[in-house]
Amino acid sequence: MLRGTILAAALAATLGLSGAQAREGATTSVAVTVPTSPALAPLDALVADYEAWNLAQSPISAGQNGDRAALSKLPDVSLAADMARKKDLQAFQARLNAIPAASLDAEGQLNRAFLARIIGDQLTGLSFDAGRFAFTSDDGFHLLAPYLATVTPLNSVADAEAWIDRLEALPKYYDDNIANARRGVKTGWVQPLMITKITIGQAQTALRPAPGDDPLLAPFATMGAAIPADRQAALKARAIAVIRDQIRPAQQRFLTFLNTEYLPKSKPALGVGGLPGGKPYYAFLARRFTTTSLTPDEIHALGQREVARIRAEMDAVRTQSGFKGTHAEFLAFLRGDPRFYVTTREALLEKASTIAKRIDDQLPRFFGRLPRLPYGVRPVPAEIEKGYTSARYFPGSASQGVAGGYMVNTYALDQRGLYELPALTLHEAVPGHHLQIALAQELQGVPAFRRDADMTAFVEGWALYAESLGTEMGIYRTPYETFGRLSMEMWRACRLVSDTGIHWLGWSLDEARECFTDNTALSSLNIENELARYVGWPGQALGYKVGELKIKDLRKRAETALGDRFDIRRFHDAVLLAGPLPMDLLEARVDAWIAAEKAKA
Repeated sequence: MLRGTILAAALAATLGLSGAQAREGATTSVAVTVPTSPALAPLDALVADYEAWNLAQSPISAGQNGDRAALSKLPDVSLAADMARKKDLQAFQARLNAIPAASLDAEGQLNRAFLARIIGDQLTGLSFDAGRFAFTSDDGFHLLAPYLATVTPLNSVADAEAWIDRLEALPKYYDDNIANARRGVKTGWVQPLMITKITIGQAQTALRPAPGDDPLLAPFATMGAAIPADRQAALKARAIAVIRDQIRPAQQRFLTFLNTEYLPKSKPALGVGGLPGGKPYYAFLARRFTTTSLTPDEIHALGQREVARIRAEMDAVRTQSGFKGTHAEFLAFLRGDPRFYVTTREALLEKASTIAKRIDDQLPRFFGRLPRLPYGVRPVPAEIEKGYTSARYFPGSASQGVAGGYMVNTYALDQRGLYELPALTLHEAVPGHHLQIALAQELQGVPAFRRDADMTAFVEGWALYAESLGTEMGIYRTPYETFGRLSMEMWRACRLVSDTGIHWLGWSLDEARECFTDNTALSSLNIENELARYVGWPGQALGYKVGELKIKDLRKRAETALGDRFDIRRFHDAVLLAGPLPMDLLEARVDAWIAAEKAKA
């Protein structure tokens, strides 16, 4: 899973979604000038204008793309800004509609279709005023700055001053998000009680450190010898004063708002479908996150079929392991046997690092092109680890000198089964999120709006496909690790069932929990954290399985069509080297690749 989780709150402005519903991840890439022809000139001009506008709306992305001025800013998430964005997007849409698709070459048609989808989704998100949801259980505006502090290097005095300026912008960012959430209270769009309680805990945690020990000061630890020591001390002192005098009051305002205004309006009911206009909103989210026309009912049925299929495979692996008991007894064995757990945080990071290097060793056999940007294995920051998922990926930035980050949760070690760690590493690091995202960042001749596109079905579908690819790569070495992979896949199948159950069918938490406890080897802590995520972030969990199944279907199609001429490295390049795509556009691309391969002598 990507960080929301990366820059979700910051990217919300350009997605027409709340910070909580924006993508877990966003890539950052280097600007590329794409050659044009007279027929493509109107589209190229539109793409350039849209991308410039998009970066203006997203100063964090702009800063990671090399815009120095943007490093001192945060996005404008106010309702007035949303209304201005709506007008801008409608103007872009009109310009796009005026360009006949027939006048474009294949690449131009892809760009036109893709941009039309993105703008349409942004406008639809704005029509629902989704900014009223300002947070989820593990993501939201209040967690953005602590995350940025972990990936912001201060290589100069100008960098440090920009970070202080960004800190000074934080109180307004808080107040605008509080205003959005207050609008939600007035209109009946309030997160369920369980999400509100989790967020109150996060808000309380943020207020605990003394200003001089705040996680927001983390960038100052990166200042090098090029900055004189006395200047470093003065800059850090300025930042501490901002935290004490400006940010702490804003954080307190948020906590007070949650306790006095939001909590009394939060209800035990879980599903967004029960809110005013919630059913159409969830149907939109299902389409958006899967990039398909599947309805919630169809997705629910798909999830049930996948649960049955994967359960049969799990039973076979359990028998292979030599275990004589039932499925439930095997799950209890995996959750309780000490051999499957480590006792120190460092040991878990070392296990993950070893698996990561074993995977690195196999990558050239399966991929024609590999990214230049490396990744590291890091712990999830302590201030957010308690309610966080088992692992995530934080994209890096070549322009800022930041590697990608495979973030491993080292909290509650008795809940971090080692049998799941190979699949988790394949998903979050390579050949999953890091490989796919870093390649997209480095693409030449591909517009930035495509390289950076928020396509959950592609990004998460690819990462789930990467888990199964680990079997061919020889990464799973025991039946327990193979069972762990199947448990992780079952987890994503149960998501389809539980997410639609909660938000479309009105399920209780107990009903949603049943699929996970009965079928997966996930620990109880992971199950509860995941359920909270689905409740607070409707629809996002649907993209994983839908995307994975499409990629597997396309690979099978290519293998059947090409026979002995099928080259796995070339197939993976065909899937990855156009950037993240909606499922219909990915299918068209792979079909064209198959035709081109067949035409070769």
